[in-house]
Amino acid sequence: MYDLLIKNGKVVTEDQVIEADICITKGKISGIIEKGRDIQAKKVIDAQGNYVFPGAIDTHAHLNDPGYLWREDYAHGTAAAAVGGVTTIIDMPLQNEPAMTDGKILDKKLEIVSPNAYVDYCFWGGLVDYNLNNLQELNEKGCVAFKSFIGPVSPDYVSLTYGQAKEAMEIIKTFDGRAGFHCEDYSIIKWEEARAQRKEKNDWQDFLNSRPVIAELIATQNIIDLAKEVGAKIHICHVSHPRVAEAIRQAQIEGVDVTAETCSHYLTFTDQDVIKNGSLFKCAPPLREAEAVAEMWEYVNNGTLCAIASDHSPCELSEKSEETHGVFGAWGGISGLQNLMQVTFSEGVDKRGYSPTLLARSLSEGPAKAFGIYGKKGAIKVGFDADLVILDPEKEWEITPESLYYVNQISAFVNLKGKGYPVCTIVRGEVVAQDGQLVGEKGFGQYVKKVK
Repeated sequence: MYDLLIKNGKVVTEDQVIEADICITKGKISGIIEKGRDIQAKKVIDAQGNYVFPGAIDTHAHLNDPGYLWREDYAHGTAAAAVGGVTTIIDMPLQNEPAMTDGKILDKKLEIVSPNAYVDYCFWGGLVDYNLNNLQELNEKGCVAFKSFIGPVSPDYVSLTYGQAKEAMEIIKTFDGRAGFHCEDYSIIKWEEARAQRKEKNDWQDFLNSRPVIAELIATQNIIDLAKEVGAKIHICHVSHPRVAEAIRQAQIEGVDVTAETCSHYLTFTDQDVIKNGSLFKCAPPLREAEAVAEMWEYVNNGTLCAIASDHSPCELSEKSEETHGVFGAWGGISGLQNLMQVTFSEGVDKRGYSPTLLARSLSEGPAKAFGIYGKKGAIKVGFDADLVILDPEKEWEITPESLYYVNQISAFVNLKGKGYPVCTIVRGEVVAQDGQLVGEKGFGQYVKKVK
């Protein structure tokens, strides 16, 4: 007898939608069986009329724990993930105190956060100019990739020069790791900021102008060229524009091992949202023009961009204050972890007509393969963890502050409306969220390392 049966659902894989029943034993998928068979299980969930997706993997989230707990912590962040259909988070090493740059810090972080996680989680290792000798240690402790910046970054972290990035790639290549980059050219941005600040007063167009597409494109192309020279595996974070995506596509055609992600906000909002609404829509790279948003969906659909992430970057409302901090000083980041899956479905499948398989590829399979956890996570296959999301394609929703499980219930996504909502989230065979409510147990989430 199986532990759990999910019956009558439309099972979504990376390339097809099939009517089948999913059998689960000891937290693993133990059978995918033709619909209608007589199957005995201790517990049965009827998914009639709904899609059953592999659990979403958010490749880029800042949970700020330990350290900046007034912004976010593991209890709130992973609760939000569970409610939104994200079953695994890949947590960033910055906006932690201290930044996670060596094995001792990783061990301490794991000790602090593990009792509080509702869903599973992986770690990005830090990649800064002072920890190149610690990268091997972080890899051995399970970090799935290493995050660095080619561009301005917050004071608790350090940007790399291209020379330092090259040396880091050479080191990471020795253990077959993947180096991840925030690609915006440092010198262009700093010069454009200085130009703008010569004015008596700055507006949001000045901010957008300070981070032009060419800054993102130059940095991306340079990192790709370095990776090609070294033979390294790289990941380009939060791609915002189709010109950048096309450069990545050409590199992939040439055989460079480059994976890349975009974010739900780049597939939903435009530069005009920043100009109209201000700091809640401030992020880096910034939101782009409407034409770019439409084109970006095609680069997700064709697999150039293997992942859609949230780049969940929370803060207190006061940190977003334009009056206090100005256009350039206000916190840059959008909270989107909880709404990642519903927004992707609504914007991509319901509004634009893409197949639901796009979600299985860009929220599950692509992320799992890029970060070395495929085989355990990332698909509805026998032997994989039973991480599943039942999504009602007809359920209409509006995002409200009260619905958000974050420490700070603010987000650019508040007031957005759409259709298609995750009504049940299952992590390793256990229901952790139901109908927009958290039902899982704190501490159930597990630390996930790369599959050997």
